[in-house]
Amino acid sequence: MTTTLTLPKWYDLHVHFRQGDLIKPLIEQHLQMGCAGVVAMPNTIPPVAKVFEDEPGNDLSIQEYNKALLEAGGTAFKNIIIPLYLTASTTPHMIERGAKGGLLKSAKYYPPHATTNSNKGVDLSYYMDNGVLKALQDNGVILNVHGEIHGLKGEEFFGRETNAEVSFYREVAPRLVDKFPNLKIVTEHITSKAGVEFVQQAGPNVAASVTPQHLLYTIGDLLQGLKYHLYCMPLVKYEDDLEALRKAVTSPDNIKFFAGTDSAPHAVKITSCCGAAGCYTGGIAPQLYADAFEKAGIDLGGPSGQEAFKKFLCLNGPAFYGLVVSTETFILTKEPQEIGLVRTPSGTITPLPIGMQSTPATKTTLPWTVR
Repeated sequence: MTTTLTLPKWYDLHVHFRQGDLIKPLIEQHLQMGCAGVVAMPNTIPPVAKVFEDEPGNDLSIQEYNKALLEAGGTAFKNIIIPLYLTASTTPHMIERGAKGGLLKSAKYYPPHATTNSNKGVDLSYYMDNGVLKALQDNGVILNVHGEIHGLKGEEFFGRETNAEVSFYREVAPRLVDKFPNLKIVTEHITSKAGVEFVQQAGPNVAASVTPQHLLYTIGDLLQGLKYHLYCMPLVKYEDDLEALRKAVTSPDNIKFFAGTDSAPHAVKITSCCGAAGCYTGGIAPQLYADAFEKAGIDLGGPSGQEAFKKFLCLNGPAFYGLVVSTETFILTKEPQEIGLVRTPSGTITPLPIGMQSTPATKTTLPWTVR
């Protein structure tokens, strides 16, 4: 008998829609995979570093970016949350005004030069001391954290015993929660056993988003044949990290870990100087998450496995963000689905599973399909 799950439409609580004529096809892909709403990341050019258009500076505002998303088809979502990109220009007054005006629901911390378009980020200690994080806490605004330390030496950035993420969750994150115990924090796209342990040991105000790629692959998968479509930040890690992530998301009592794809489109993934960080999983994320659950040994044909999957994909995230679980449903079925390259006005995007093929390909088949 074919395994079929009927699920509430889910929230992708970390996604990149970029700008211009890319937005429409990317939103369409998310709607096709049963998304009820999104947290749309603000690392555009310029960044979404203002709340209101009337604030000084040349950065985009949440007002403007929200309008662009709605005009490109975002009206089909029940909720769109756009985090404020924290920069050296962010002030406590901006936080308070944005929260009271109803536009500001979350704010995003990027370590400087950590990932795509994160060059305007500054060290987290800056916001700890200048009143910005206190303003987030006092006004009920969620902090979305890219949990890495940057500017490290090579062996510190990615070593067998430590790396940029492990250092953050062992050294910086504990100080953050100690100083701001009532601040709600989402540790974004965690990749490490240390990150899992931090979230589990922290109080109810700390939760984590997890991507499909970090539940499916390790650093060996990235390096064998240099599968650059798996290159994302933070980097995929080792087997024990993968095991810790899988155990956390599939646990029957999981209430802290939820889906956030970090889906990021790149028509040009490799340039003459470097690789663009980000994996594209738009349109296929529930299928990939289901594959990861099965690889973790979960029987999605049984009630306990289905309930664990439903909590991770559909329930935990909305509960943490204070969103209403959708009354609409979508169907996930254990049937093969062929996928191809994604054609957009800005170029062709390669979905992650196609990019993971051992030889150049334009299509592949997934074990699950969304209807």
